[in-house]
Amino acid sequence: MACDTFIKIAMKCRRYFVQVQVGEAMPFIEEILNSMATIISDLQPQQVHTFYEAVGIMISAQVNSKIQEQLIDKYMLLPNLIWDDCISQASKDVEILKEPEFVKQLGNILKTNARACKSLGHQYVVQLGRIYLDMLNIYNVMSANITDAIATNGDSVTKQPLIKNMRVIKKETLRLISDWISRSNDNAMVLENFIPPLLETVLADYSKTMHPSAREPEVLSAMATIIDKLQSDITPAVSKILDAVFEATLTMINKDFEQFPEHRTNFYLLLQAINNHCFVSFLSIPAPQFKLVLDSIFWAFKHTMRNVADTGLLILYKLLQNVQQHKQAAQSFYVSYFTDILQHVFSVATDTSHTASLLMHAQILSYMFKLVESDRIEVLLSAPGAPPDGEVTDKNVAYVRDFVASLLKTAFPHLADPQIALTVQGMFNLNHDLTAFKDHLRDFLVQIREFTGEDISDLYLEEREQALRAAQEEKREVQKSVPGILNPHEITDDMQD
Repeated sequence: MACDTFIKIAMKCRRYFVQVQVGEAMPFIEEILNSMATIISDLQPQQVHTFYEAVGIMISAQVNSKIQEQLIDKYMLLPNLIWDDCISQASKDVEILKEPEFVKQLGNILKTNARACKSLGHQYVVQLGRIYLDMLNIYNVMSANITDAIATNGDSVTKQPLIKNMRVIKKETLRLISDWISRSNDNAMVLENFIPPLLETVLADYSKTMHPSAREPEVLSAMATIIDKLQSDITPAVSKILDAVFEATLTMINKDFEQFPEHRTNFYLLLQAINNHCFVSFLSIPAPQFKLVLDSIFWAFKHTMRNVADTGLLILYKLLQNVQQHKQAAQSFYVSYFTDILQHVFSVATDTSHTASLLMHAQILSYMFKLVESDRIEVLLSAPGAPPDGEVTDKNVAYVRDFVASLLKTAFPHLADPQIALTVQGMFNLNHDLTAFKDHLRDFLVQIREFTGEDISDLYLEEREQALRAAQEEKREVQKSVPGILNPHEITDDMQD
């Protein structure tokens, strides 16, 4: 509790700790740093981590970079002494990296560094540069130890405390690096000095590991974070990332919807990051691999976990928009995949277990119907390779109309032909108005449900969720206006006087 209070004080009053106050000989941060050993001597590891985060917040308020660097050196003195001793011992006898207490100590040092990074932001680079290569070397050794243990004793060994602590070191290393990169403000420096050794170490380990349970899901989330931060600057390295993690992860998650949930979630976050910032990387991979990417997106939006399904839909919608920006590639894409995409989206749009994503289904379908009738598809979907004859759009509209009608008739034979024809025509007529298109799609789903006697209330889930959110926000605004109703921990900075 005291450490939690201390961090709140640090956040609210950070600048006062780095200034010399009236009647004082030095800033209070200096007194804290001079007494660090005494202060943390009776704290538990988790409390030490919180304390370091609080002190880092104070140091971050120092605007003089030279003084700040000196403060960081003093701030990290104790963890660095222990770290240096550990590295020295490991360099003499690598077997010590299998000792439970030694491994646990390394994990705690990395957690302390992670909290320092969280509070210092980009300026943590001073400390990161000091431990970076040693940290990656330790990562490699831990990977080898874990792989050997699994090979000898099977997957059950991953539940043992020693192996868990070895994995903590790997996870904390990845989190620390990705967290710092996300807070850095110099992409060129990151790309030149930090990315090459990171990719060499982490990707090689991930791809070469024969045991799926030894692959850390944080590798995927770290790559996603790095791409989100560096954006197009890291495009040249994306093919290397895909080569290392794509098929290795796909073999873990494509057998069912349950195994490796963290890998599954992080895998799609990585695809989303590439799609958002480095889309040209998808255009440069071989066609079979691109087909695998598209198939994996289909699997995502058919997933039973809503967060995965929604991510898959977002990826697909953005991918369709990205494709349209590359005219030559777009036409080949439409010929190869347009009707497949329609078929897969309709399969989830009419699936009762995916009703919650109705708006995204409508958004994707309306966009695709708009593409067909807006002259953006310049090749005949019905006859790939045939030369255009000036009536491409009309023929494509007719072809898609017949294709969708046949698709719906096959799936719902109880519907009359005029019902289906009206539904399809409405999708063309209303594709310029998302709200109207969504209502039209919902009307079609109601027709399907009414025939089978199924409940249709979930088709209005989105409206109910919006109403509940609005009511909750209104309630909170009332609570803000009455002092004492909200818990102090619920009060944000903008609510303070």
